[in-house]
Amino acid sequence: MDIFSTPFMQRALIAAVLVGITAPAIGIYLVQRRQSLMGDGIGHVAMTGVGLGFLLSASPVWTATAVAIAGAVVMELIRWYGKTRGDIALAMLFYGGMAGGVLLINLAPSGSNANLSSYLFGSLSTVSQQDVTAIVILAALVVLVTVGLRRQLFAVSQDEEFARVTGLPVRALNLLVAVTAAVTVTVAMRVVGLLLVSALMVVPVAAAQQVSRSFTVTFVLAVAIGTAVTLAGTVTSYQYDVPPGATIVLLAIGFFVVTTLLAAPLARRRSRAGHSAQRAAEGAATAADPVKV
Repeated sequence: MDIFSTPFMQRALIAAVLVGITAPAIGIYLVQRRQSLMGDGIGHVAMTGVGLGFLLSASPVWTATAVAIAGAVVMELIRWYGKTRGDIALAMLFYGGMAGGVLLINLAPSGSNANLSSYLFGSLSTVSQQDVTAIVILAALVVLVTVGLRRQLFAVSQDEEFARVTGLPVRALNLLVAVTAAVTVTVAMRVVGLLLVSALMVVPVAAAQQVSRSFTVTFVLAVAIGTAVTLAGTVTSYQYDVPPGATIVLLAIGFFVVTTLLAAPLARRRSRAGHSAQRAAEGAATAADPVKV
C-alpha cells in the first residue's frame, strides 16, 4: 500500500502508535484521581515551550517537554498548597502559558505562525525523524512509569490517605504522575495537537470503564482503544486529507458511544444475575432454618 511506502506516513504511524499507547496509559490515573482536565491545562502551558523552541531555533518537542514538566510541577504544588485560591492560580497558569506561547512565536523568525497550527491540532506531514526519535524516548519513559509502578500509582490515585498509611511516598508519586502527564502531552502534540491531547488521555479510558470494572482490564482496553483510534485516524487523515487530531478524537468519542450502548444491556444482565443469586441465597437460608411451632 502507498500509505506504508511514504516516509512521512511511516513516521506518522510510528508516532500514532506511541501516542495511542501512552495517552490512555497515564490517562487512567488522571481519571481515577478526578483530574481529567489536567492534560488540557498542561497543553496550554506547553505552548510556551513550543514558542520558545521556535524563538531559539531548537526542537520544540524538547523545549515543550521542559516547560510542560515545570508547569506540571507548579500545578501539583498549587494543588498541595493553593487551598481556596488554587483554582485562580491554575487559571492564570493555563492562560499565561497560552499567551506566552503566542507572544514567543510572534517574536520568532517568520514562518513560525504557520507551523503553530501543526502543534495545536496535529499534522502528519510535519513529523520529522528528529520528532520520532524524541517521541520514542519520551514514550518509553511514560510506559516504564505507568506499567512499572502501576500498583503504587493505583494506590495513590484510589485513596491518598490509605496509601500514606501504608508507607508510600504519596507526594513523590503524585509529582511523578504530573510529570508523566506532561511528558505524554508533548509526545502526543505532533499527532493529536496540544488542544486535543487531553481527550485522548480521557475518552479511551472512559470507554473502557463502560465494559470493565477491573483496573488491569480497563488499562489494557484503554490502551487498545487508544492505539486503534490513533491508527485509524492517521490513515483516515491521509486518505481524505482531514485534520488528524480532530479525526482521532471523534473516533475515540465514537468508541465511547458504542461501549456505552453495549454496557447498558450488560449492566441489566449483571443486575438480574445479582438479584437471582440473592434470592437463591435467601431461599437456602430459609430452608436451613428450623421450623418453629
